[in-house]
Amino acid sequence: MTADTTTLSYWLNWRFFLCALWILVTMVTASIIIWKFEGSRKSESARRENQQETVGTLYEDEAWNTCLKGIHPTWLLAFRVFAFVVLVALITANALISGGGIFYFYTQWTFTLVTVCFGLASSLSIYGLCHGRDHRQLDAERGTYVPPTLSETADISDVSKSSNTHEERHARRTAGALGYVFQIVFQTSAGAVMLTDSVFWLIIYPFLTSADFSLNFLIVSMHSVNAVFLLGDTILNCLRFPLFRIAYFILWTVIFVIFQWIVHACVSIWWPYPFLDLSSPFAPLWYFGVGLMHLPCYGIFALIIRLKHFWLSRSFPEAYRCLK
Repeated sequence: MTADTTTLSYWLNWRFFLCALWILVTMVTASIIIWKFEGSRKSESARRENQQETVGTLYEDEAWNTCLKGIHPTWLLAFRVFAFVVLVALITANALISGGGIFYFYTQWTFTLVTVCFGLASSLSIYGLCHGRDHRQLDAERGTYVPPTLSETADISDVSKSSNTHEERHARRTAGALGYVFQIVFQTSAGAVMLTDSVFWLIIYPFLTSADFSLNFLIVSMHSVNAVFLLGDTILNCLRFPLFRIAYFILWTVIFVIFQWIVHACVSIWWPYPFLDLSSPFAPLWYFGVGLMHLPCYGIFALIIRLKHFWLSRSFPEAYRCLK
């Protein structure tokens, strides 16, 4: 039914070269963006001396704290642990029922990434709740200002808050490597989930599936539960969402495409998604179109977070934690 993908003629043609050029350009562009905002970042000590934060700065407590002071971080921890357990159960059940071949699909790649994301999130929440108080006590002994605890903030006046805002930004602990890894995985997952679910529900299911194809519990879960959990965590957490990290999302998809090319160059098997098949004269358009979908998919999630900040900062100005 499909062309032999192991022959030279399948690859040495204008369709592949156009798609390869598009992949190469996006990969180089994403790498340049990452280098600009991540690779050339100043050292932590230099940033503290200059009292400035970069667009990618993440504070330690932002990885495990909630966006509202009235919501205890324990609730976020409970949500993350519950989400992690459910995601592990679903991906395990899917692998046991359908076999390891499910990881041939971008959907399972993304679902696994979301599972890892909630595993990291749960670990950071546990760490924050267990060691946050110890850090506050240690900083107090050193004379370093640290944002007050939930009970202490109840008596702080508006004037006091505004006068300490600048000091608070530069006295908080910046996140460690694990915190930044979590933020990157979270943002990559957000874009990948939006892409996976939108492509499945808007393109594959209505137009590219056979007439006898039927949905089941696992298929629906693979294309919905991950988005629900990510949105739930987004509502509760106070993570920032730097737009430049769309580069990681792009690289995630590029890695999957290159993986598929390598597999099909070695073994002639069916493509997991029909629009990846390079034998079609419309392949470059498909690749270009799906590539462009990364922008609205990532942008929609970023917009959701902006709307959250806008609404909560105005509805609960006293209790809202997140920095703009």
